[in-house]
Amino acid sequence: MLGDDAELTAAVHAAQDGSETAFRAVYRAVHPRLLGYVRTLVGEPDSEDVTSEAWLQIARDLGRFSGDADRFRGWAARIARNRALDHIRMRGRRPAVSGDETELADRAADADTASEALEALGTGRTLRLIAQLPQDQAEAVVLRVVVGLDAKSAAHVLGKRAGAVRTAAHRGLRRLAE
Repeated sequence: MLGDDAELTAAVHAAQDGSETAFRAVYRAVHPRLLGYVRTLVGEPDSEDVTSEAWLQIARDLGRFSGDADRFRGWAARIARNRALDHIRMRGRRPAVSGDETELADRAADADTASEALEALGTGRTLRLIAQLPQDQAEAVVLRVVVGLDAKSAAHVLGKRAGAVRTAAHRGLRRLAE
């Protein structure tokens, strides 16, 4: 897996030049977080299919991308979001979410909410909890914490201002910690 942004940037550029090995490395580095984001949007049963559709478009449009690793993650998240919204419109429903809503309720009030959320995000159960947040908060939390975008890049994905994304992510993390 790629260790830092410079390596991801180099791999993206190599993939644009036709390197299948570089594209596989980019996929391995970005896919898990992208899948987590899509899972919060469409639910577990359809997340793999929607993420696969996003990767097909990413591969098809890669030659037109320009930028560094952070911009690539934002660009990929934007594509994944568009595929997820298309899927939701096609299905005419919001994902059904189940799970224990009290999973994070026992956390200490003085703990670092973002750090605790990061520790717990590996579990599908926590992603289901995030999916129970209002849509704007859920997307902001996943883009900032799971995908690892800065506020400006997340704002670009969502079509909002960076301050609105920071506020939504903060509110979502606070709700998860309650």
